[in-house]
Amino acid sequence: MFDTDTYELKMEGALEHLQGELRKVQTGRAQASMLDDIKVEAYGTVMPLNQVANVTTPEAQLLQVTPFDQANLANISAAIRDDQSLGLNPSDDGRVVRVPVPALTEERRRQLVKQLGEKVEQARIGLRNARQEALQDAKRKKEAKELSEDDQKAVEKAIDKLVADYQVKIDEIFKEKEQDILKV
Repeated sequence: MFDTDTYELKMEGALEHLQGELRKVQTGRAQASMLDDIKVEAYGTVMPLNQVANVTTPEAQLLQVTPFDQANLANISAAIRDDQSLGLNPSDDGRVVRVPVPALTEERRRQLVKQLGEKVEQARIGLRNARQEALQDAKRKKEAKELSEDDQKAVEKAIDKLVADYQVKIDEIFKEKEQDILKV
């Protein structure tokens, strides 16, 4: 018989990737996860920010980055400033880096929703790729006489139902995040 579990795992992976991407999108409130993708040059190598500093949110509109080693302070500041997708302007006082998170303008909110749409489309592409892979695998097994025609049709229906279920989940996640962003 045909095992759809591997393809369901791929679809789940696409959904988890989307959720991770959406966590990075700022909603006007400071979240430590906003800086998860920042890479800092420290000790001669490029390292993730969370390996060279501690990120906290002392206020709703402020991130505070406390480096483990003060020598990395300028590099941390520069790495945050250089990430144009965040649009943040950090300042350091010689001990910590303070990153004010600006309130979102209506134009910026619309821009973020557009970015969300692009990330959602990437997740949908991941679902379609998993579906295509599963259908090709089922077709190969039918041609090799490992599956009957009825079994192949059943597999196609099962895969299509999985894709539909994951599409609904993606839409729900998107709507929730969209409302969060557009809420003033």
